[in-house]
Amino acid sequence: MPGRYRKISPLQAPTKPYIALGLEGSANKLGAGIIKHDKDGKTLVLSNIRHTYITPPGEGFLPRDTAQHHREWALTVIRDAIKKAEVSMHDLDCICYTKGPGMGAPLQSVALVARTLSLLYNKPLIGVNHCVGHIEMGRQITGAQNPVVLYVSGGNTQVIAYSRQCYRIFGETLDIAVGNCLDRFARVINLSNDPSPGYNIEKEAKKGNRLVPLPYATKGMDVSLSGILSAIEAYTLDKKFCADSLPNGTVSDEDIITPADLCFSLQETVFSMLVEITERAMAHIGSKEVLIVGGVGCNERLQEMMGIMAQERGGQVFATDERFCIDNGIMIAQAGLLSYRMGHETPFHESTCTQRFRTDEVHVAWRI
Repeated sequence: MPGRYRKISPLQAPTKPYIALGLEGSANKLGAGIIKHDKDGKTLVLSNIRHTYITPPGEGFLPRDTAQHHREWALTVIRDAIKKAEVSMHDLDCICYTKGPGMGAPLQSVALVARTLSLLYNKPLIGVNHCVGHIEMGRQITGAQNPVVLYVSGGNTQVIAYSRQCYRIFGETLDIAVGNCLDRFARVINLSNDPSPGYNIEKEAKKGNRLVPLPYATKGMDVSLSGILSAIEAYTLDKKFCADSLPNGTVSDEDIITPADLCFSLQETVFSMLVEITERAMAHIGSKEVLIVGGVGCNERLQEMMGIMAQERGGQVFATDERFCIDNGIMIAQAGLLSYRMGHETPFHESTCTQRFRTDEVHVAWRI
């Protein structure tokens, strides 16, 4: 992780309470969370406030408009987080912000807010890798010890395992992320973006029962999703496609393909690919634990499929709900505070952000 470190021994229980503010804004969620590490070694979530930029059905969110949303809501979200946590800005030990990866303009907006607060209240800045934030919050909430991590979100798809103070990437997407694939198809069939396109894909998929053929594109430990997206979009142009899902209980012509069938088929195919490469990583490192993080990690069908695989291997799946799966400020506060307690600070002149901040570039100093 860029910045500077003071030489400190491996992470021990804190000798005093530590409190951190985390700011997240790498995509369309603006989050502020306050976390506390107390002297008993407990981690307490004091507040976790989030506001989402939602666009009309059929539309994505542009970086410029998303950045404007973050600027307009930053003060309100931070004030709410401070109020709910019942602390003041002066009580904070550090201010943590998402350094990357993510969308450039939204990242810059949040980094500017973090720098401003740092100067106003004379607090250290901690730049945090978004992916590591997901992993550390997932580990904290679930209690997973040394899992293979499946990180699935709108902008990222990675299979990760820890080794020698680094999160190593075993496999990843070669083109678009799984969340991006689901979101783009939701726009094609005009599903609502409220609360999220992926959630509405999942809801629609539960009505489907017909599996249409789609490319199955695992490339060793990697996956490719752009071809699958093109293939499923082609079904919407077929004369057999019925743009409206048929009511539950309706007996339809066997040739008719509904949006529910396509959502079902897309989930089943893509999630099968993700389970396959995750199982390979588990076999490679001898792990029996899987931790699913990222916004797509909320998907109940993905959790179910991964659970079947893990059970067959005598293992266990760990996952969280939407409070911690979906982008949030508390995960940035958690990873940032772990880093701060190891002596890391981000100098002001390095408090920039980057759209390409790799998970395996981070020095995970707090783990042995």
